[in-house]
Amino acid sequence: MKKSLFALAAVTAFAGAAQAQSSVTVYGLLDVGYVGGNERYASGSAVSKQTYNTIGQSAQSTSRLGFKGTEDLGGGLSAFFTVETQLSPNSGTFSSLQTRAAFVGLKKKGLGSAAVGTQNTVLTDALGKTNTGGLNNIVGSMLFASRTGVTGLNGSSSSLDGNANGNTDAFTFRTNNTVKFVSDSFAGFSGSAMFVMNSENDSQTTPASSGVGYTGGKNNDTGWGLGANYTWKKLYVAAAYQSFKSENAYGSNVYTTSATTGNLSTSTTGAPAAFGLSGGSNTNDVQTYVGGTYDFGILKAYAGWVNRKVSLVYNSNNYAQRTAQEIGVRSFITPKIESWASMGNGRFTTSGENSPTANIVGWQLGSNYWLSKRTNLYAIYGQNGTSNVSTTAGGNPRSFNASNYGVGVRHTF
Repeated sequence: MKKSLFALAAVTAFAGAAQAQSSVTVYGLLDVGYVGGNERYASGSAVSKQTYNTIGQSAQSTSRLGFKGTEDLGGGLSAFFTVETQLSPNSGTFSSLQTRAAFVGLKKKGLGSAAVGTQNTVLTDALGKTNTGGLNNIVGSMLFASRTGVTGLNGSSSSLDGNANGNTDAFTFRTNNTVKFVSDSFAGFSGSAMFVMNSENDSQTTPASSGVGYTGGKNNDTGWGLGANYTWKKLYVAAAYQSFKSENAYGSNVYTTSATTGNLSTSTTGAPAAFGLSGGSNTNDVQTYVGGTYDFGILKAYAGWVNRKVSLVYNSNNYAQRTAQEIGVRSFITPKIESWASMGNGRFTTSGENSPTANIVGWQLGSNYWLSKRTNLYAIYGQNGTSNVSTTAGGNPRSFNASNYGVGVRHTF
């Protein structure tokens, strides 16, 4: 009888241990509230203005739903995965079903991890820990340069659309078709690397209707990046460099002499046309970031610098470049009230079609009232815009200014 009880206890303990070796967690975030703002776009004597107000969503953080899990493989080795999609609380559908993350990987204790799939870039990892506003979706940050608005001011349905999924003019936020390595910390140092590839060779012999280039063709999209960070007592510094290339040997702008990136954008920060691995044609997109924080105890100081240059593959003299820097502070005024402030400036330059140039500025104020570790009320206000445009593609001086604010509640689970 005693042997039977002992055997039963052993089997139960073994089953419990096996059960503990793997786990799956459901997590998410909901952010809803009041969002509003004002925009003014001027081109010569033509001026467009817009004021918008809405019971909106994702002003502080993009609403999301995710699943992540780990499995202990023994010997310090484990497997992990993450699947995450954007949520739209004020939409008639359950989710916009935009993949924010979808990857699987292996981790070795004392060495690091490797994952494959859709992931944040190494620059996102570096900037995410050194951005004063915590990557919120209100305008004002020169580093995480969100677009604002509900509809386009100048007849475009997309140039000023609201930003709700981390899209930014300053850098590429996430990529698919990605292999990413992240090391453990050694004496305060940690490094990361990524490689991106989505290529296909198609021969095209049918002339395009324009008479320039050929019909069809496939963009060969590749990219890579390196990141590093260092922690010493209350100091944290991070740096990242990443480069993406989209090439189509049969694309029309192989034969183009003027830069397609040479027109001054009317988006909030006047940045180059955004580059995505699912789009773009015959462009090189190089991005660099350096930032850091220092904890003084009563407040935490932030500083960062970002540079992005988009150029034509077959004519590197035609390019659009955005450079910006920002400083800020963040502090708990009381155990429950947290506030922050940031300000920055930069410059937008191009070389190619009429070579438009502009200065860019921005600032932001925000505060959280923490009801618990998972729930907070927030209020955020920001402004940014362009000024001193020297020349433009249309020959008219252009400027764009925006203010944006959000008040809401955010809950994580």
